[in-house]
Amino acid sequence: MKTQPFTLAGAAGPLECALDLPDDAQNNAPRGLALVAHPHPLFGGTMENKVVTTLMRAFVSLGYATVRMNFRGVGASGGEYDEGRGETDDMAQLLEHMRAQYPGLPFVLSGFSFGTFVQTQLQKRLEEQGTPAERLVLCGAAPGKWPLPTVPKDTIVIHGEQDETIPLADVFDWARPQDLPVIVVPGSDHFFNRKLQHIKRFVVEMWPC
Repeated sequence: MKTQPFTLAGAAGPLECALDLPDDAQNNAPRGLALVAHPHPLFGGTMENKVVTTLMRAFVSLGYATVRMNFRGVGASGGEYDEGRGETDDMAQLLEHMRAQYPGLPFVLSGFSFGTFVQTQLQKRLEEQGTPAERLVLCGAAPGKWPLPTVPKDTIVIHGEQDETIPLADVFDWARPQDLPVIVVPGSDHFFNRKLQHIKRFVVEMWPC
């Protein structure tokens, strides 16, 4: 697996992006597309975050062409933090770009922390347009900090038992009315320190063959 960097011309400036392909991509078309969103730009979040790269590796192992981007003001991406509005627009642009490169493939939206806000907002927009994602994967989901909408019933939600940034109780309060299961990683903090292996295992084991 070799990361391929590229740049999109975004509404607020260049957007630094990265594409990772399955090992057999030269001979076989990817199974689908996966977009992974990183945590809060103002608190050190980047597309190189360990949870983000763990999700990326999980999707690549499942056969997905997987893309990440640095949100506005992060790394080589231009612009400034826009409270999720511009970030959602930029993620929609990245999706449009990837769907043009790989027409007809299903796609997955995934994110960590602030990235879960961006991806659930994008999913809601896509549902209204009649083109929703195949599935969502949300790690360290951020209800209580941001207004997460309802999500599809098959969404994978993974949260740390001892998350100090987004309390598990807030996630349960959001998930309960939706009858949405939450996978709890015992002893894990918000960043899944020393627990990252569980994220990839849960995603891969819960994915259809």
